[in-house]
Amino acid sequence: MKILVINGANMNLLGKREPDIYGREDYAALCARIYAHAQSRGIAVECFQSNHEGAIIDAIQEADGMFDGIVINPGAYAHYSYAIRDAIKAITIPVVEVHISDIEKREEFRHLSVTAPVCIAQIRGHGFESYTMGIDLLAGAKQ
Repeated sequence: MKILVINGANMNLLGKREPDIYGREDYAALCARIYAHAQSRGIAVECFQSNHEGAIIDAIQEADGMFDGIVINPGAYAHYSYAIRDAIKAITIPVVEVHISDIEKREEFRHLSVTAPVCIAQIRGHGFESYTMGIDLLAGAKQ
């Protein structure tokens, strides 16, 4: 099994950006945790991060047929990117949306995700474990 993990806008600022919400570990620590978790389960994983909507869309489209699933944290794009939503809807592999924080307990504009309805699940509020939970969910869906 091969999973692509996509991180959207500002995720490269983990550890610096609002550490009371996102924690003090940086993006490299997140990727290390993802790689270690996947390896322990015999899953190949690749991490990708971009602050650019088009690059995220390209990654989603290119993953179709090359990966067995996607774990995506669209960041703020979750709340308004119909282009990312359409890209997810257009592919044939399953996608799990994850968020480090519980977006439903934050500012009102974060409560709605336009991308979640085209994903097989949304996992939020479990910190970095949201990602490992997403990987496990995809692994279970492929069995």
